Amino acid sequence: MKTPRPIPSEDEHRVLIFRPRTPLHPQGQSNERGQQPRRKGVEHEQEPQVANDLTRYERDRDEPDDFRHRMLANVAGFAFTVALTAIGIWLAMSIADLRKTQDCVQMGRRDCAGIFVPKN
Repeated sequence: MKTPRPIPSEDEHRVLIFRPRTPLHPQGQSNERGQQPRRKGVEHEQEPQVANDLTRYERDRDEPDDFRHRMLANVAGFAFTVALTAIGIWLAMSIADLRKTQDCVQMGRRDCAGIFVPKN
């Protein structure tokens, strides 16, 4: 049985005009009539927020590079990554052992738990 498909109409196939979010006239410039642009519904105009750029992270070229601090940060990041990897591997192996034990118990076997005998 086929599902009924709606008949497309002219209203469904329209091209929407993209309007950028920035104002047409940058702050401080006037339009053709010499008036400042106004937004609808805004009584007092506020300055638009300037997007943060990366200039606050730039350093002067004359400033010396802090090699020791950078290497300590790299070592700390590497140690953190190794610790997370080791914890992840341990967790995966623990879950695998639990799953194996649970599968054994669900099959009705009685010798599922491993008995560790110390060697003399």
